[in-house]
Amino acid sequence: MKYVIVLGDGMADEPIEALGGLTPLEYAKTPALDAIAPVSEIGLAQTIPEGMSPGSDTANLSVLGYDPKQYYTGRSPLEALSIGVDMKPDDVALRTNLITVSDGDEPYEEKTILDHSSGEISTEDAAVLLDAVRAELEDDSYHFYVGTSYRHLLIWAKGSVVPLTPPHDVLGQKVGDYLPADEKLREMQKRSYEILSRHPINLERKKNGLNPANSCWFWGAGTRPALASFEEKNHKKGAMISAVDLLKGIAVGAGMTNIQVEGANGQLHTNYEGKAQAAADALLKDGFDFVYVHVEAPDEMGHQGSVERKVQSVEYLDQRLIRPLKEALDVSGEAYRMMVLPDHPTPIRVRTHTADPVPFLLYDSRRTYGGPDVYSEKAARESGLKVARGCELMDRLFEKS
Repeated sequence: MKYVIVLGDGMADEPIEALGGLTPLEYAKTPALDAIAPVSEIGLAQTIPEGMSPGSDTANLSVLGYDPKQYYTGRSPLEALSIGVDMKPDDVALRTNLITVSDGDEPYEEKTILDHSSGEISTEDAAVLLDAVRAELEDDSYHFYVGTSYRHLLIWAKGSVVPLTPPHDVLGQKVGDYLPADEKLREMQKRSYEILSRHPINLERKKNGLNPANSCWFWGAGTRPALASFEEKNHKKGAMISAVDLLKGIAVGAGMTNIQVEGANGQLHTNYEGKAQAAADALLKDGFDFVYVHVEAPDEMGHQGSVERKVQSVEYLDQRLIRPLKEALDVSGEAYRMMVLPDHPTPIRVRTHTADPVPFLLYDSRRTYGGPDVYSEKAARESGLKVARGCELMDRLFEKS
């Protein structure tokens, strides 16, 4: 038996007037999901435990079977694992976004947060910008590490897990209301603007109509995590396919294998076909029992507030990933179980994550469940099936409950 999870990050949403009162998942053309929905189990799962922030960190830990209440120590430490940073017990990791703030003559505190991803800046350009920041701000206590695209890392030696605000939660708002309380971190963010706003890469980006990556933004502080081995926990050999350091870091911490896919970039135009092929090869040729295929695009489109592109991301997920992956598994003759779901909603209305339960679909090549005609948020609610603890979804996939 083979097992696969296809996770559309932030895919769940709310009814949108521009879509005739439908959600992007309902509006999108999804023939692959439409074909299996009537024979699948469909329900709702609460991936964000009560009292915890609705992030991809806590939500993906849940979906992978790790109770965030037990295992979560912060988002950035998981990303540090992916980057290969060997954190000391008293180190604190902080996600360092390269963001876009307004660039008028107003004081830094009066600037507005325009874009949490600097137009999904390339890793190559971001690395050059981070080098400029590193040259002026790094010292014995603070070390910067390059991640992917706009997502980078600061390690604070003997630091504190201070409260910090994710930039995607406060888009369109003034910087000053959300600056770190810690004086050193606050000054580093302000200095980063002085360094980055005049950098040639950003001057060229502005000239070309692109958002400049003109400020660092710290968030997601945490200490070194200790995840139980996925294989020992589930008796399954598992692999992760994702372009995002957070997911790669969870995989490293859980002892799973990270599979790199050329052209996978965490953006709308990622290599969906390559991810499908890599998942099929891992399951059918390379001896893996389980593969977790993570697609970041729906979440990014939700943060951008783009209805059209969020619908497109769902259609790409269905037609360019789920369809070819299912076809490859069907042709192989292997029995398999496939779960499709978001980790959390990222509604267009709020452009950030919410803690609402998410719809999941569970397909089994050997049996018919008799689900609703479609896979959607509404169908999942009306099914009456509710998994109250998202960390129990993995047991459901593996038929341990």
